[in-house]
Amino acid sequence: MLLKKRVLKTGLLITVLLLPIFLVSQTEEKKPIIKWDIRAQIWMRYSDLNEGSLIQQELTSEFFDISIRRLRIPVYSQVTPKIFLYSIFGGNNYNFKTKEISLQVLDLYAEYTFNKHFEIGIGKSGWQGLSRWNIRSNKTLMGLDSPLFTLNSVEKNDDIGRLFGAWIKGQTGKFDYRLAFNRPFFVTNIPDGEVNFANNKPRVKTSGYVKYQFFEHESNKSAYQVGTYEQNKKVFNIGVGFQHQNNAMSNGDARLPSTTFYDMSHFAADSFLNLPLINGDAITAYLGFYDYDFGENYIRNVGANNPTSGGGTDLNGTGVAFPMIGTGATWYGQFGYAFKSTNVLSYNTVIQPNISVQYSNWDALEDQMIVYDFTVNFLINGSHSNKISLGYQHRPIFDAITLNQKDYKGMAVLQYQISIN
Repeated sequence: MLLKKRVLKTGLLITVLLLPIFLVSQTEEKKPIIKWDIRAQIWMRYSDLNEGSLIQQELTSEFFDISIRRLRIPVYSQVTPKIFLYSIFGGNNYNFKTKEISLQVLDLYAEYTFNKHFEIGIGKSGWQGLSRWNIRSNKTLMGLDSPLFTLNSVEKNDDIGRLFGAWIKGQTGKFDYRLAFNRPFFVTNIPDGEVNFANNKPRVKTSGYVKYQFFEHESNKSAYQVGTYEQNKKVFNIGVGFQHQNNAMSNGDARLPSTTFYDMSHFAADSFLNLPLINGDAITAYLGFYDYDFGENYIRNVGANNPTSGGGTDLNGTGVAFPMIGTGATWYGQFGYAFKSTNVLSYNTVIQPNISVQYSNWDALEDQMIVYDFTVNFLINGSHSNKISLGYQHRPIFDAITLNQKDYKGMAVLQYQISIN
């Protein structure tokens, strides 16, 4: 009986793996076209570091470095009119602390389209709900970097925002929807007294997002939504979303009976506008409200592409980190103005200054957490494939004892983004 069950399971697995091949042979005689490109974001940065920051055990107050913020190699194919295969290889934060550039499998999934109203997918991906920026395109960012607080579990129980799971999506009328069921990765670090991600059996993370599109419709081919269309598209959307995972958080070792568990439950509502103007310029704007519940007084410091190796005497911790994510409410706004193409050094260039503000009222802090980002993009030939960005981030510093804000520090970045296909 046991042997029969094993044979049956093996047969089902082989059938599932070979099904796409059978479908291809029956529905499409021509070989599918495989498309790919390679893109990178290269940073040249000056950082005013948090107090007590260490680089190789040496106390450092400021630092200049060059790094690769992101490297992406997407490879994808419309195998048949119904089957779409997608993958991304790459990684983040290649800097002087990493001698070798190793490529991770970030995305690898398959989707089947019944019709435009209903599609299903399975694999490792960034398909999640909550908000527009939880599933954003890093290629078309308007700001220098994405609003990382929207990746609220990044590198805790996910892989740069990606998880294994299944999802459904579609567009019907002016509505665009997605509903995802993902299994988070194991957590190895054990919470010790303060609420953090639990080291238990990971429960399924359920999430969804639905938006209403007033003007032109956006593509839902990819999970990663566009940051700015400049003068190329008239878009106005409003959306709502959620994320929920039972027993995702705890204040101690999951194996101890004294440990308290907390559900992770988030809600968001947002709007996005991209409006070409009569004079040839364009406006891009975003406003979102986020209500995060990780459990009692959860707070997390995050520093993008952090150059330090330890230290930090304030609440912020080391390097360029600040209390980016926590239990509480956040307003996030972004506004940019793209001037019509003009000649800069013999290149047709779209210049796009923009500003973003994250205003968070974290339960764990005495003061509000407000961070400002200022960026100017220079899109050569109006394209994100050849873009120079100059950005400055103004972040708050919080006292480790009083939990009040005591100072601000800054980080300036010159980025070059290149895409080759």
